[in-house]
Amino acid sequence: MTILHHLDQTTLLRYASGDLDEAFSVVVAAHLAMCDECRRELRIAEDIGGRLLEESEMATVSDGAFSRIMCRIDEAEASGETILAAPPIALRGGKQDVPSTLQRYIGTRLADISWKTVAPGVRRHKIALSTPTRSALYMLKIEPGKAVPEHGHGGTEMTLILSGAYRDALGRFGPGDLADLDEHVEHQPRVEPGEPCVCLVATEAPTRFKGIFSRLLQPLVGI
Repeated sequence: MTILHHLDQTTLLRYASGDLDEAFSVVVAAHLAMCDECRRELRIAEDIGGRLLEESEMATVSDGAFSRIMCRIDEAEASGETILAAPPIALRGGKQDVPSTLQRYIGTRLADISWKTVAPGVRRHKIALSTPTRSALYMLKIEPGKAVPEHGHGGTEMTLILSGAYRDALGRFGPGDLADLDEHVEHQPRVEPGEPCVCLVATEAPTRFKGIFSRLLQPLVGI
């Protein structure tokens, strides 16, 4: 698997510092499970952060601070929240084809996901989050040759390809590739022939479709 599209450096640093909400953290962790290069970059970011802490001036720590930190770690582990350590590679072929960091949300096999048709050739699976957030997390399954209407984004959007591939003005996106986009990007992905494209998507705001017909359908599509 050759991955051509990686995490933006700002996103990687935000993940390392715990500054991403659950929806985006899930997408980043799933990409890290598939991408050697970004795992190396994450370790570098964590090392730099550790050195900066070691070299910074000592500050007074309030009573009970250590206990609060340990409680926070216990809560995160109990809820399955991603901690800073880089996840292992999880795609081993065979029956399991879902990154380990994503399995508690959708199971171990893409074939077992229950889909809802939202438009011709487009199916969606909403993913429930354990923490309140304005962001949304969902799966898309788009049939071969199908083009998503041209659109932009009301905020940050991350799309991780789990199987299949699509092309747009930014290039080809195949398994493991991550489209880390902001509100300034407009594109029209078209799925390659041969097999459906299955994606994991996190969004801050609903998609902004350009065409009038597409905009009218957007509330029904729900992406």
